[in-house]
Amino acid sequence: MTSQKQIKLSHGELEFSAVEQGEGPVVLLLHGFPDTLNTWSEQLEVLATAGYRTVAVATRGYESSSQPADGDFSSEALAGDVIAWIEQLSGGPVHLVGHDWGASIAYSVAMAAPERLLSLTTMSVPHAGRFLAEIPQFPKQMRLSWYILFFQVPGVAEYVIRRKDFAFLKWLWRTWSPGWAFSEQDFEQVAEAFRCPEVVESALGYYRGAVGLDSLPWRKSYDSQKPWPIDVPTLGLTGKNEGCIAADVFSAMMREDDFPRGLKVVQVPDAGHFPHRERPEFVNALILDWLGEHDIS
Repeated sequence: MTSQKQIKLSHGELEFSAVEQGEGPVVLLLHGFPDTLNTWSEQLEVLATAGYRTVAVATRGYESSSQPADGDFSSEALAGDVIAWIEQLSGGPVHLVGHDWGASIAYSVAMAAPERLLSLTTMSVPHAGRFLAEIPQFPKQMRLSWYILFFQVPGVAEYVIRRKDFAFLKWLWRTWSPGWAFSEQDFEQVAEAFRCPEVVESALGYYRGAVGLDSLPWRKSYDSQKPWPIDVPTLGLTGKNEGCIAADVFSAMMREDDFPRGLKVVQVPDAGHFPHRERPEFVNALILDWLGEHDIS
């Protein structure tokens, strides 16, 4: 069994920290918000033991070396990072796993370069195009997603996140995963990352890049008929007790028509927004089954 090792990936002038373990087909793991690559601690060894080269990466802006000079956190830029990593790791195709913002990035990669992927596993965020297009149809979800608009307020959002040593982020964890008894050490890893210069601004940059005026359904430039095919076999996981994007909303926005090569949606019992952290054995079994179905024979 190989041990974990620290590696560096790059895209242009940006450099990204990563943790790698195992040998075999590549499984690339993308974290979300507010989180770090340490979110995959319960997956790395399990997937490596099963015969995969498993790589968890700190995404754009979550460390000093990956701060973009132009402040670009668009979906195109974030997907471009991942495609560059795939080229460095193997040239593809790889299995891609994403949670929260990592899931959103994963959908963008699948739309931009489906030939680079063997399979897709997404957690806690449904098809990103559907979410922006259809959220007004779900009043409950509009209420749950209040923070997205709050994050658009410059200066104020940064202040609230930083005050009392990131108490707001800890409150989000408790609200989004109400049954999860996470440890102080788990959260401290996140707080440590967010203490680094510019990381708070960068994390908010994801939301500010995604929710521009032209992305809103009531704008004339918005195309409600835009197709969003994900031409990669996709496993979508959501916690049954999800407090961020409700499980029924997730399931409603994951439609087979958008996934021509296959879609499986599972609601993880006794889990909230972080199912891979809260129910690792349950989630790991689902992921391994999905990877096994879509390995190159």
